[in-house]
Amino acid sequence: MTSELLDRALVEEATKKSGLIWVQGGPSPDAGAQGVPAQALWHVWHEGAACVVGDGPGEQPLPGLVDGGDAVVTVRSKDKGGRIVTWPATVAELPPGSPEWEGAVAELKGKRLNAPDGEEMPERWRRECRVLRLEPRGTTVPLPDGSLAAPPVPTPATTRHPIPAALPRLLRRKRR
Repeated sequence: MTSELLDRALVEEATKKSGLIWVQGGPSPDAGAQGVPAQALWHVWHEGAACVVGDGPGEQPLPGLVDGGDAVVTVRSKDKGGRIVTWPATVAELPPGSPEWEGAVAELKGKRLNAPDGEEMPERWRRECRVLRLEPRGTTVPLPDGSLAAPPVPTPATTRHPIPAALPRLLRRKRR
């Protein structure tokens, strides 16, 4: 019993203090048996769970996270960036307009940086996004060995041409 309480306290305290968590959702048909690769997500700790918002225009993607599904959350140290704790979670999608949704959105709104629409953000989240609770369950999982580095996700945002040869000279000239 004491071990479970200590695990719960570690999960809560580490997750509260970290601004970023790594979340791996359940298996997806296109990712094979391994499931979806872990995704870095910003979050808030609210009423005993990590809450995230995403899957809408301008918001973070939430691949592999489905209502009632499972996830594995890895929390990093805010100051050193290393892994502190890994814990299993149950994913719960909050219905827009419910008291749980309103409470989570109020917390998330305060932590959302660089929002394009300011005060209209909760209404946009209601229409276009999903708000999820990642509720801890069971005991912590042993930290994985190795780096867990994965190749970057394919994106159209790539550099197609080398930088112009004159650019370093132009930049040096501006500093003088």
